[in-house]
Amino acid sequence: MSASAAAPQTPAPESPAPGTSAPMTPVQGRVPTRLAMANGLGSIAYGIKDNGFSTFLLLFYNQVLGMDARLVSLALLIALVLDGLIDPIVGHVSDRTNARWGRRLPYLYVAPLFLGGFWVLLWSPVGPASFPVLLLSAIAVRAAVAFCEVPSAALVAEITRDYDERTRLTRLRYLNAWGGGLLMLLLAYGVFLPNAMLAREGYHNYGIVGAILMVGTVLLSAWGQHKWVGHRPEVKAPGKAGIGGAFSEIRESLSHPAFVVLMFAIAASITSQGITFSISNYLYLFVWKFPPLALQLYPLLLFGSVIGSFLLVGPLQQRFGKRETAAVAAVIGMICWVTPLTLRHFGLWWPDGSIPSLGGMFVATFFSNMFSVIADIALSSMVADVVEASEEQTGRRSEGTFAAGAFFAAKCSTGVGIFITGFLLSYAGMPSGATPGAVAPDIIDRLAMTYAACVFVLAILVVLIIRRFPITREGHEARLALLAQAAKADPDAVGHHP
Repeated sequence: MSASAAAPQTPAPESPAPGTSAPMTPVQGRVPTRLAMANGLGSIAYGIKDNGFSTFLLLFYNQVLGMDARLVSLALLIALVLDGLIDPIVGHVSDRTNARWGRRLPYLYVAPLFLGGFWVLLWSPVGPASFPVLLLSAIAVRAAVAFCEVPSAALVAEITRDYDERTRLTRLRYLNAWGGGLLMLLLAYGVFLPNAMLAREGYHNYGIVGAILMVGTVLLSAWGQHKWVGHRPEVKAPGKAGIGGAFSEIRESLSHPAFVVLMFAIAASITSQGITFSISNYLYLFVWKFPPLALQLYPLLLFGSVIGSFLLVGPLQQRFGKRETAAVAAVIGMICWVTPLTLRHFGLWWPDGSIPSLGGMFVATFFSNMFSVIADIALSSMVADVVEASEEQTGRRSEGTFAAGAFFAAKCSTGVGIFITGFLLSYAGMPSGATPGAVAPDIIDRLAMTYAACVFVLAILVVLIIRRFPITREGHEARLALLAQAAKADPDAVGHHP
């Protein structure tokens, strides 16, 4: 069954009729493939940024530039929190934008140009690396990403209101985000840092190529969506006057009970992901002892697992619903990831660096990442469903505000994850400038098991929290019917989209 089997089958035009304006959103029925692919393309920049921050930035500033790991973690945490505070403002502003090219596209045409420049500077710091230099560079990059990703993600709820089509668009965004991040990971391991992960010049080239991809994909995404969403809104979004009114609306939207539950679930899930990404290179080099070939193959393995999640999430959601899919997938992903580390601790795993050890770890990683991504896709798709629940209560559609709120939770949690990693390294006694194979086994084991304990606890938290999410498929479809009736009764009603 396709992801859109439950959607009304009123076809959306692939292109505007001669002499008319572009079709208005939301699209009825299945979203045109070209539109879905263009929307997903915008997430490549976010994936490149996320992979760079989570996988290489701590290693680069700590091991290559010589900064204390705790200072690096603190700088990244502060930058993420400040950036997260900007997100709801970006979302609210885009909700209220009334430009010729619509609510979202103006930001997608301008912001990537700044993002590319800031990204290069992050990986090629001018002068000696220091806490202020890293902090300012990280804040600049993350703020620019907010103006790219928040409006882009908000378009999912604006393009379609269908329960399953939103997951179809979300999984495309995840596929592109992971694809962008893993492409840069593959280039890092195979081209920029093939034999020396501690070479500064390699990171310089990594930053330049990443910037080119970021700018190009966001601009191409905006261009690809232009004829569908690049029009001035016919109904100006209502809102309270002044800065105080804007913050009042943001607070009212983000305090919706369903969204509060979702924020905490996303926070637990992304904190675990943040720890995993930021500690990954330490695990590859010091625990599993990856040879260069394994480092080059690993991104391909991860991308294969993301393709698996792309194929499975639709059928699982249609069978069990988004809430149950997220909960079960989070647990399965955690079990697959923690098991090899636990067996290794008790001496029941193959020797580090051996072919059986690497093979077993690759298999476990494939299934762990596949189910973890399924859980994340389901959680992200739920964000769009809160839009109508809030509209029913407030009369406003706040796609940008809710997308920004989810990014706020994700970014802060990623920062918390990286911050925790810094302290895990300190607790384990991991020395700066360490050489693989020259670190005491008890340090490596302590690092691995404290990390595994964090992953276990956070997965259980996701399950306990997400079970309280109140929006189901049936409730969402009933709400859409009520909103449609209200719109027919009063076409000028607050929050109505033509």
